[in-house]
Amino acid sequence: MLILGIESATQQVGCAIGGHEGVIASFEATRGRRHAETLAPAIQFCCRTADIGLDEISVVAVDIGPGLFTGMRVGLATAKGIAHALRVPMIGIPSLDLLAFPLRHGSRIIATVIDARRGEVFYAFYRQVPGGVQRLSLPALGSPEDVLADIYALGDDVICVGDGALRYRHTLKEVRSIEFADPGLAHPSPRPLVQLAHAKALREEWVNPWELEPLYLRKPDAEINWSSRVRSA
Repeated sequence: MLILGIESATQQVGCAIGGHEGVIASFEATRGRRHAETLAPAIQFCCRTADIGLDEISVVAVDIGPGLFTGMRVGLATAKGIAHALRVPMIGIPSLDLLAFPLRHGSRIIATVIDARRGEVFYAFYRQVPGGVQRLSLPALGSPEDVLADIYALGDDVICVGDGALRYRHTLKEVRSIEFADPGLAHPSPRPLVQLAHAKALREEWVNPWELEPLYLRKPDAEINWSSRVRSA
């Protein structure tokens, strides 16, 4: 079973291909944020690197957010288009889960924090369990101060990961028991997406392309700006 993973919910865009042998090809790019122009050639690159045809893909996995609206739309549209064309099922994984998974071997509570712009962040908390991580809270939208308050309430040693944690490091580092993950882990990656999706695929925890829904948490900026103009008028 081969899985194509597509990740584009933040400033980073990427894809990976893998299965029972692990990830066999991947691509990631952060600078420029030209998700729509980058994604299709990246998928072709991964197929060539893995020496497989796209028609050999059995499942398409995608980051469903929360994240930046435009990037999420690009990833979801591309993933659904490929799944429809190949007539294969899909698996959606939240971006915050993807951030937490690489830290599964530690001992601290994991705070995943994604920059949501407008002075806000998307965040959730996790703990390590055998074989992975377990989410302790629902994905939320709030201020860096909200994250700080929740960390104080936990009362445990915490490691923060994500571009939001890096951007608001000066606020979060008020907690003495906090650490920050390597900046190289600041964005959700397609590699853990494929790993997590493969485990779900073995349990047949997939959906049809038209059933997969994004996790936005906030309206698109364009809709927010329009509502603000209407109220001002």
